[in-house]
Amino acid sequence: MRAAFLPLAISLAAPTVAVAMPSSPDLGKAEGKCRADESGPAFLVTVSGLKDRVGRLKLEVYPATRQEFLADDNVLLETGKVFRRVEEIVPTGDPVRMCIRVPQPGPYALSLLHDRDMDRKFKWTVDGIGFSANPRLGWGKPDAASVVTRAGGGLTPVTIVLNYRSGLGVAPLKQRPQS
Repeated sequence: MRAAFLPLAISLAAPTVAVAMPSSPDLGKAEGKCRADESGPAFLVTVSGLKDRVGRLKLEVYPATRQEFLADDNVLLETGKVFRRVEEIVPTGDPVRMCIRVPQPGPYALSLLHDRDMDRKFKWTVDGIGFSANPRLGWGKPDAASVVTRAGGGLTPVTIVLNYRSGLGVAPLKQRPQS
């Protein structure tokens, strides 16, 4: 009689496996979208140094730690970490501003992609990239400590300068003189 209940006991004691969150370009968008009638902490990002007015801008907020900065959005959300995303078609006029909400005041790391070919991937030969605090970029991702910016209790203004391939490096575009 005892043997008949053994498979049931084993199946009840077996650990359950969490179902992975499906990957989607919409992850973090509902939480990141600023709405006119809401108050609370958010970044108002002024985009500087656009190469042209094609494609899409993708602004993302990450935890300001080395391990979590630019980490997979699925992993961040599954573990209860901060991840927010806002995407917009590049506007034709200036100023270019994007608003993204954060859960509370504090330190965050922001990344901004100018996805010129709208393929949802960063290609250094085509796209532009920038980060909060505008660190000098090399061929790897910047250190999280170099991009930390603090959100206050309301709208916190931030300017992000985009960087594009320039010779053998990645840098902001040179400003053309006004005539």
